[in-house]
Amino acid sequence: MDWMNQAAVSAQKSDAVFFYVFGLSVVFLIGITALMIYFVVRYSKKRNPVASQIDGHVGLEIVWTVVPLVLFLSIFYYGWTNYEYMNQAPRDAMAVKVTARQWSWSFEYPNGKQSRVLFAPLAKPMKMEVRSADVVHGFFVPSFRIKIDAVPSRTNTTWFQATKVGSYDIQCTVICGVDHSLMLSKVIVVPEDEFKAWYFGGEDAPEPGKSFRATEAHPDLKDMPQGLAVLTAKGCLACHSVDGKPKVGPTLKALYGREEQILMAGTMKVVQVDDAYLRRSITDPTGQVVRGYPNAMPKTPLTEQELNEVVRYIKSIN
Repeated sequence: MDWMNQAAVSAQKSDAVFFYVFGLSVVFLIGITALMIYFVVRYSKKRNPVASQIDGHVGLEIVWTVVPLVLFLSIFYYGWTNYEYMNQAPRDAMAVKVTARQWSWSFEYPNGKQSRVLFAPLAKPMKMEVRSADVVHGFFVPSFRIKIDAVPSRTNTTWFQATKVGSYDIQCTVICGVDHSLMLSKVIVVPEDEFKAWYFGGEDAPEPGKSFRATEAHPDLKDMPQGLAVLTAKGCLACHSVDGKPKVGPTLKALYGREEQILMAGTMKVVQVDDAYLRRSITDPTGQVVRGYPNAMPKTPLTEQELNEVVRYIKSIN
């Protein structure tokens, strides 16, 4: 389970504070319970038929005042220093713009590249500049123990430094609408050289099953058709279903060959869904908006091979 996985420095620091507080709580639970049992037995009516009056003990009162105070201050100091550390991203951290919208995530890197899953290099700091395009969302990566709100008209920041290669869930922690539970994505952590090959390379986005050892980092793609793997890796299924279920965008099931009413250049037209229509819809989603659906689909960079696989898959699920 992701919440049990420590995949970033932030997770290690957060867990250290948690286990410190948990350890103290266990010690005091056992100690106080043991004292209660001892007092019940030692000072029972059978052993002490005549009660004795206790006026107080200055030493004990000082101890049970000072010791809890020191412990509470240690908890505060430990938690605050770790919070301050995690609140200040290193100067060399790569800043990634994170945009939340109903109901998907998108990520934009400093060189302009965009993706629907977050790619991150191993052992390098990544700064998340989180904002919302509509309502309040919550950016949460359980394996990294980072969570921050995505708020309209405001940018909140957090950062992480991944310590393990792999695929880690991104979830929304705010009930943001009817498909809140489907607002999922992934952080794909890869070795630095593989990240640089994609970031500075010519391809628009890594290919599932090819780049970044994707089937290792994202094992649930292994047994999928290539087109479905692309749709999953890019986060397209947050808004489009493949089983006919209504979502924020049109379902892809039985889409090919169907007639659609679309708004193109301010004019409503009726077109038949063919290869050319699908390719235009993916590469230029704002150019032809299906009637009854919002103009909210972001551009999702795909290689020519990925585009071909997606079109082939959509044709196959009629």
